[in-house]
Amino acid sequence: MNRRLTPAELCGSLAVLAGLLAMWWMASHAGWISKVFLPTPEATLSSLREGLVDGELTAFTGATVGRMLAGWGLASVAGIALGALVGSSAAARAWIGPTLEFIRPLPASAVIPLAIAIFGLSGGMVLAVVAFGAMWPVLLATVHGLAGVHVRLREVATALQLNRSEFLWKIGLPNALPDIVAGMRLSMTVSLIVSVVGEMIASQPGLGQAILLAARSFRASELFAGIVLLGAIGFVSNAFLAMLERRLLRWQHP
Repeated sequence: MNRRLTPAELCGSLAVLAGLLAMWWMASHAGWISKVFLPTPEATLSSLREGLVDGELTAFTGATVGRMLAGWGLASVAGIALGALVGSSAAARAWIGPTLEFIRPLPASAVIPLAIAIFGLSGGMVLAVVAFGAMWPVLLATVHGLAGVHVRLREVATALQLNRSEFLWKIGLPNALPDIVAGMRLSMTVSLIVSVVGEMIASQPGLGQAILLAARSFRASELFAGIVLLGAIGFVSNAFLAMLERRLLRWQHP
């Protein structure tokens, strides 16, 4: 479970961020890199403000966040369910394990052509690819968490004559919860990345499409504004899940 930053660590993090912003300001104003490719922070902030005020970036952000959350939700449900099945049954591991090991290394981008053939260039295609790519961290974390249940707890379950479903709900999944939540946090990041890539490829409304169009038109300030928004989405979502993790796992550190 993540600990809170100390005041010194927080100040250090802010100092690093301020240093990066200062380097960006110097590089853009000194002309080290052409403003066609590296806009000034002021121009980026102006494009960000204009896009949010006129609603264009707001709509794109909402579309990306909605797609990310939908794919992450599907991935979490599927990953926990399949991970529980594989992790709690030796027979399931024998039957399903090799297939999962074959599919697991495939990057989500590799299945995009197959998804396009099935769903076409649609929002459903992007959602399917997001769910596929984001499912694996949750699935593997669930399997790992169930495999780490202490042998004494398994003996208690046997002594109490708990069936497999009762063992999962009362012992297995609660003990695997730290691993599952960690997998879900990683899955959220994957969901955001794949959502952006899918929007670029399928021309679906979202920040991915906005960034791609800005790059093709050499509107660097708008491109950087989209990147800043993506960073903000990732930061906020990770902070929210970290807070949720602390609340769910309070029983570990009373």
